[in-house]
Amino acid sequence: MKKIYLHPLPVRLWHWINAGGFIILIITGAQIRFGNIINLFSFETAVDIHSWTGFILMANYFIWLLYYLLTFKIKIYIPPLHHPIEFAKKALRQAKFYGWGIMVGDQNPHHSTPDNKFNPMQQVSYLMIMAALIPVQIITGLLLWDPKLFSPVVNLIGGIQIADMIHVLLFIFFSAFIIVHFYLATLGHTTFAHIIAMFSGYEEEYEEHEEHGGHAEEHSQ
Repeated sequence: MKKIYLHPLPVRLWHWINAGGFIILIITGAQIRFGNIINLFSFETAVDIHSWTGFILMANYFIWLLYYLLTFKIKIYIPPLHHPIEFAKKALRQAKFYGWGIMVGDQNPHHSTPDNKFNPMQQVSYLMIMAALIPVQIITGLLLWDPKLFSPVVNLIGGIQIADMIHVLLFIFFSAFIIVHFYLATLGHTTFAHIIAMFSGYEEEYEEHEEHGGHAEEHSQ
């Protein structure tokens, strides 16, 4: 067995703050939006918790962005679209693994390294989320937090109802994403391998040993 240091401490801290904050936002957001059927907090308490958590995650997002830009690690999120055919083939192999291969015992075609952390499907989805969807959620959240302060932007997009609709649709998307993300996190060589790695920083790769008058090693994941 060998270990790869895949998740530096700043990334792990950002991840767990983000995960906990998203769950709080989803719960309080559901309370705010569906108060007639959910009664976990008062409306005022839900709004206060939602607002403060939103500001914490907004700061957390900019810390993430600054860290990845200053360390030049942002490149791990950028798909190599200068080789579109090769990238498309890798994406299809990864989709085939997720849709079928994992159920019949195939090996994951992608092997993560610090400089090539995400498979093609992860690169596309994470880039879309981090570069587009989270910024839009932050902006619409600010518009809903103080419509008067941001009235020029509210009017520009067509009114507070439009901001609310976008915010709620993204709330639904992120709620579903967390479920899918947790499921994919259980697809390591053991159920909790990827989750443990996000605490320790180290991903494990196992080596199979066969003896043929000596020792031969075959790497697997």
